Amino acid sequence: MKRTPLYEKHKKLGAKLVDFAGFEMPIQYAGIIKEHEAVRNSAGLFDVSHMGEFIISGDEAEGYLDYVMINDVVSLQPWQAQYSAMCYEDGGIIDDVVIYRYPDHFMLVVNAGNKEKDLDWLMAHKPKNVNILDMSDRIGLVAIQGPRSRDILNQITDMDLNDINFYWFTVGSIDGNSATISRTGYTGELGFEIYADPKSIIKIWDAIFSIGGEAIVPVGLGCRNTLRMEMKYALYGNDIDEKTNPIEAGLGWITKLNKGNFIGKNALVNTKENQTRRLICFQMNDRGIPRKGHLIKHGSGVIGEVTSGTQSPSLNQGIGMGYVAKPYEKIGTNITVEIRDKNISCIVVKPPLYKYGTSNT
Repeated sequence: MKRTPLYEKHKKLGAKLVDFAGFEMPIQYAGIIKEHEAVRNSAGLFDVSHMGEFIISGDEAEGYLDYVMINDVVSLQPWQAQYSAMCYEDGGIIDDVVIYRYPDHFMLVVNAGNKEKDLDWLMAHKPKNVNILDMSDRIGLVAIQGPRSRDILNQITDMDLNDINFYWFTVGSIDGNSATISRTGYTGELGFEIYADPKSIIKIWDAIFSIGGEAIVPVGLGCRNTLRMEMKYALYGNDIDEKTNPIEAGLGWITKLNKGNFIGKNALVNTKENQTRRLICFQMNDRGIPRKGHLIKHGSGVIGEVTSGTQSPSLNQGIGMGYVAKPYEKIGTNITVEIRDKNISCIVVKPPLYKYGTSNT
């Protein structure tokens, strides 16, 4: 398995390490519930250096990315970030990505398990005067998330992070180390993602804990999963993949069908006009923890299956996501999930399930 630059830090902290997308990653330190609550109430620091980063440059980079992405890349201003996705011609999702627009190039951040597939797709469709550089092994990434994250980070940066709006970024110094600092995250809380070279990311990790004291704890991928489910943030490989499309996944807000041509557009227009299923989020009325693959029912009929499920630490009840046939996607619909041969009552709810997140404050 591969290891991130922070592997030795995780070992010293006593992290439980697991295989994730070919990397030996921390799933938890003190425990998923404690780490989840730390992010919701104070601050936590994730190592997400397993993610992939591609640098896209050249005269036609903007038009090229607009063609391979479903969102409107042309609308991006320098120092702005954008959530988007790449699709096949049939509308199936290749990957969901974050695009960063620097003054003279773009950076794509892609899911760890999709790096090779994404790079092959991008290379196959690029014009001659567009350059693509895989920087994944030369960039470390940490995410500080939680309502106190900005106050902690402001003490060791050379800029005022209050000036960075949601989904904007800058380049500056953190405790003397050059880094890209982005107001983004995957938790629903105020937070920043920090990109730097491997040696610098280790120093930044240490500096954050040194200045943060008891206000911040190391957090693993376990609570990253429970946090994102409470917000109905899709996870590639669970809730979205090559057999799902952005319209049925509830990602119509990033699918700009009114822009020029892009890969998958015709299929997505057709899906919007003839939609047969929808990704919902639900919460359990009775005790039970839904898991991926559990059947979703209405009455005695199967209408879909769970793609993600957990016991929500914030709500103290079972929650989940899954695709269901129309018209059962409507908010307030009573459904059941089959857990251990029992049909457990639940209800379709409007996302996010956790409604007190600070990400946009």
